[in-house]
Amino acid sequence: MLALLRIVAIFCYFLLINVLLILVCLLRPFHRDNVHAAGVLYSSVSALLGLKLEIRVPDSVKQGGPYVFIANHQNSFDLLTICAAAQKGTVTVGKKSLIWIPLFGQVYWLTGNIMIDRKNSGRAHDTLQGTVQKIQKRRLSVWFFPEGTRSNGRGLLPFKTGAFRIAKATKEPIVMVTASNLHNKIKLNRWDNGTLVIKLSEPEMMDENKSIKQNAEYFHQKMQHQLKDINTELDNKIVHRSIS
Repeated sequence: MLALLRIVAIFCYFLLINVLLILVCLLRPFHRDNVHAAGVLYSSVSALLGLKLEIRVPDSVKQGGPYVFIANHQNSFDLLTICAAAQKGTVTVGKKSLIWIPLFGQVYWLTGNIMIDRKNSGRAHDTLQGTVQKIQKRRLSVWFFPEGTRSNGRGLLPFKTGAFRIAKATKEPIVMVTASNLHNKIKLNRWDNGTLVIKLSEPEMMDENKSIKQNAEYFHQKMQHQLKDINTELDNKIVHRSIS
């Protein structure tokens, strides 16, 4: 029964959020803070899932970018969870095909996100160059899921190099956005689905003495360590509560 009530409530609330976001975006289309506003609204759905979000943002990141954010991409719940960490002045890079998703696709476009055609390598290259120009001209931060697809419990997948090419071209630091393990953690029939920790790292410049691929591997290993530390911390808290 709880699962059915949740599904109905989330569906209705999600529609309301998208209608509200469309109105906001029509009033200020492609505004630099639209993605941040969308992240705040979408992540509020987590409460209906019985999931608490704990966002840890360093003071250095709060002071503003531009930054190149790289985040782990776990599953479809990311739309309602890790988006809460999107800072003001941030846009994302996503597939052009997303625009065809009813309501969400139109919101994604109007919020000012950068859309690339992954099937056309030439256009994608041009879009990456356009991304560099937008970051430099409008002082925007850009958010990537460098794995390129949802991991779905397979661990942190290898990173593609697009985000690191952008960081090199703009000479802007990278900030890791690491969300604790969410695979099989949400049960719709369970009232309390625990806490998801989303930790943002201190900004870090890429090593100019390393290749793009080597930098991608370096940040991949660093995110793996951060992910392990967060998961261990949460597991210890659960054990402590069960003993108490």
